[in-house]
Amino acid sequence: MTQQTRQLFGTDGIRGVAGEFPLTKQSTYLIGRALGHDLVRVKPKPSAVIGQDTRQSSRWIADRLSEGLAAVGVNVSSAGVITTPGVAYLARSRGFDAGVVISASHNPWTDNGIKVFSGNGFKLTDARELAIEKEIFGLLENPSAADDTALRVPGPSLPGEAALRHDYVNSLAASVSSDLGKLRVLVDCANGAATAEAPELFRALKIQATFIHVSPDGKNINEGCGALHPETLGKTVAESAGQFDLGVTFDGDADRALFSDANGRVINGDAVLLAAARDLHAQGKLKSDTVVATTMSNMGLEIALKNSGIRLLRANVGDKYVLEEMLKTGATLGGEQSGHVIFLDGDSTTGDGLLTALHLMDIVVRSKKSLAELVGDLKVFPQKIQNIRVREKTPFSQVPGIQKAIESAERELDGRGRVVVRYSGTEALARVMVEAESEDQMQSVTAAIAAEIQKALGI
Repeated sequence: MTQQTRQLFGTDGIRGVAGEFPLTKQSTYLIGRALGHDLVRVKPKPSAVIGQDTRQSSRWIADRLSEGLAAVGVNVSSAGVITTPGVAYLARSRGFDAGVVISASHNPWTDNGIKVFSGNGFKLTDARELAIEKEIFGLLENPSAADDTALRVPGPSLPGEAALRHDYVNSLAASVSSDLGKLRVLVDCANGAATAEAPELFRALKIQATFIHVSPDGKNINEGCGALHPETLGKTVAESAGQFDLGVTFDGDADRALFSDANGRVINGDAVLLAAARDLHAQGKLKSDTVVATTMSNMGLEIALKNSGIRLLRANVGDKYVLEEMLKTGATLGGEQSGHVIFLDGDSTTGDGLLTALHLMDIVVRSKKSLAELVGDLKVFPQKIQNIRVREKTPFSQVPGIQKAIESAERELDGRGRVVVRYSGTEALARVMVEAESEDQMQSVTAAIAAEIQKALGI
């Protein structure tokens, strides 16, 4: 099934405004029941681990989802505040049948979401999400069949949460063989899930880390900080007068990371893929000499990899689709420009910001090169991404004006640039991405397409 077939699940789980459908108290409970039924069909007494980010709504959503799971016979363990990849790790390493994360990643604090991993640590397939969706809608049509009046909300903390998080931190620390103790690093935790694990992890590895945005209050997640605002990190590093060798910043659930070099220049996921690919290639560990990125990765990455004898494959946007392409082709490295990076040379099954940070710092130490030197030859084509809020997600091919504008842009670029027009999988947005040889051409092509989308579908 294609992702367009589903109504609730987007590219990264179910997402919306907390308290509004599909994240009301009743619908969240019913989602838990539907997910529980999916697990019970496979195993009589299944178990699930659930984690959350620092949003104000995350606790009650986790509680309601847990109640729905428990109501159909699923044993639920809580990991409390933990990163998304932390839940994926626990699902596969602790023998759980599912892992569930309550988070809206980089979205504003008013939003939230539900992400589900199977017991092997991988995100659910589109087909399985569709099957769960059908049951959710069935329960919504007959809510009286799923009475929850006898259920009680758990207390504010559950036993074992700290132990589960500690397991995950230990696994990350064990993945590093180099001595990172001499690195001076500024770490922006985005007032999100990374605040629960990053300080412990960096202390365990004796990294000289200074932490910022580690005081979540339920509403300040991603606010002017984190991977959504990497310029904040870069500015602080630049103003530190040589105090830091590099900076790292995570998004709200820390499944992705962006960086800055010692001069404060932002290093995105494309540059991380380049550094990691070359390092693995030099060690003979880059299977098939191939890296999987997405349609959003810059042409400059493709050219730089080609110059190093490495092939770039492109998948649809969304780290789950990158992973699907990696598993299909046997590639061991893949990721997104936004900072999701997946390493399949270890036991990772999803993008992990903390693991990515450790890998990149390890490369810096072993190569004896600065981060700027490692990616200095990446020549980035001018690129613009413009978001247009839309009232509906009509296929662009069905809107003549939009389709004509896209075709005109492709003719104008004539192979010396790229146009990618798509809908966001998590918000009511159309995204127009244009790369061109010149800034002026990039701006004019982007504006022409965006104007047609606004005219036909805009709010």
